[in-house]
Amino acid sequence: MSLKSQRRIAASILNVGINRVWIDPERREDVELAITRSEIRKLIHEGAIKATPIKGESRWRARALKEKRRKGLMRGPGTRKGGRYATISRKSRWIGRIRAIRKRLRLLRARRIITPSTYRELYLKAKGGEFKSISDMERYISQRGLRRKTFG
Repeated sequence: MSLKSQRRIAASILNVGINRVWIDPERREDVELAITRSEIRKLIHEGAIKATPIKGESRWRARALKEKRRKGLMRGPGTRKGGRYATISRKSRWIGRIRAIRKRLRLLRARRIITPSTYRELYLKAKGGEFKSISDMERYISQRGLRRKTFG
């Protein structure tokens, strides 16, 4: 005989899902004869019916991945989801780039490699987004001959 109704009643009494109800195989006949809620409650009290514990989800793999990412692995293009600017926004990229370029420009002006007027010109070009990187700006300076002429 099926234990479907007994399992359902036990699940509602134990406040768990049907799949978490454990019935003692040696007390199967007793459970088959129990048809009321009070009889099922009595069998639960006796230990013939129990709720199995919740199965947890192991964090082992998550911790291993976290450790690899801390080392700089698992961060390539195959891992990334979303578009081109999903991980780092356009604005964040711009901020990083413009700060680096402006820092280099200040250094060049301080070391007197470029004149203040050249500095201002390059600063405005950088603001307009003309340079992709510091090396791109350096290339522009070299090609246009904007470095200060040294005497001696």
